[in-house]
Amino acid sequence: MTGKSGKKYIIIIPAAIFLLAASVILAALIPATREFLSISSKVDANVLVIEGWLPRDYFEMAYKEFTNNNYDLILTTGIKSPDLDFCQVAMNGYLIFYPGLKNIPPGPLEKHSIEVLAHSEMGGKYATHFSVFINDSLITAFTADEKKRKYGITWNKPLAAIDSVMICFDNDYVDSLGDRNLYIKNLIIDEIIIPYQFNSVFDAGKIDSKNRVVNNYSSIAEVARNILIGLGVPPSMVIAVPGERTRVNRTLASVVALSGWLKTSGKEIRGINIVSRGIHSRRTWVTYKNILNKSYRIGIISLPESSDKIHGNKKFDDLAIEILSYLYYRIILIPSGLFN
Repeated sequence: MTGKSGKKYIIIIPAAIFLLAASVILAALIPATREFLSISSKVDANVLVIEGWLPRDYFEMAYKEFTNNNYDLILTTGIKSPDLDFCQVAMNGYLIFYPGLKNIPPGPLEKHSIEVLAHSEMGGKYATHFSVFINDSLITAFTADEKKRKYGITWNKPLAAIDSVMICFDNDYVDSLGDRNLYIKNLIIDEIIIPYQFNSVFDAGKIDSKNRVVNNYSSIAEVARNILIGLGVPPSMVIAVPGERTRVNRTLASVVALSGWLKTSGKEIRGINIVSRGIHSRRTWVTYKNILNKSYRIGIISLPESSDKIHGNKKFDDLAIEILSYLYYRIILIPSGLFN
């Protein structure tokens, strides 16, 4: 290998070996390393940035930080994630589609195909059961395994007669070995594809709108914004800043997107505090400070990890992976300028 690309490989391969060795050594020093990565260092700030990937129960802690410290604005970050291609139905309830077919005129032959593209998280005893309703009338039921497939029915009436299509997930279950979750991507009515995003709502438990989630998002940042609004943040005080779709370097993609938004927003920003979680916090902080290039005072708030949810080998593995990721960002990715 010659030329510039050859030089990159000559540099990157030894660096990768070094990072792997360093991560193993540092992981062995668990208490000190965990404390180093789980840094908190707040600044005087009027903007609070919340990483959208945080588990849902962490948003309540972030909300308290917002209400107790007189911030002017919340910015939520997160990419247009492949993880959102399917709607995760994680509890019993109704995913309700509103297909918007009222203006389709009747045809000479009213025989239509309606399909649900779905799969279960796992198979076997963790396979999911769901029923399909059209306009509140039960049509049929299916059992889904982990393979993505279309579950179809026939509709022998005009499409304009369809006001809603409901998918009822009714056998939620979890144990120490698995979690029974249903994933739904879209409806396909004849050749019309109706994605769950911006065309559906989810009512947890029963249909009463009291525990309703509106699926009006295409990024993790928008999901986070919806959660915060549900907690009581005024919609005008929280803005979603989605990052580009990617499967790698997600933290970097989110920071680059927020940097672009800051440059064009026209907002007066005194300082920025970022809400992250545990051992991921230092990587987040370092990335923001490097990408924003000292344009703003940047603080970090590390929310504590729930020790009762992380045990033994899992805790060690997570720490080793985060060390490797931090060193990769710090030594290779950010200095390389590959994100430009």
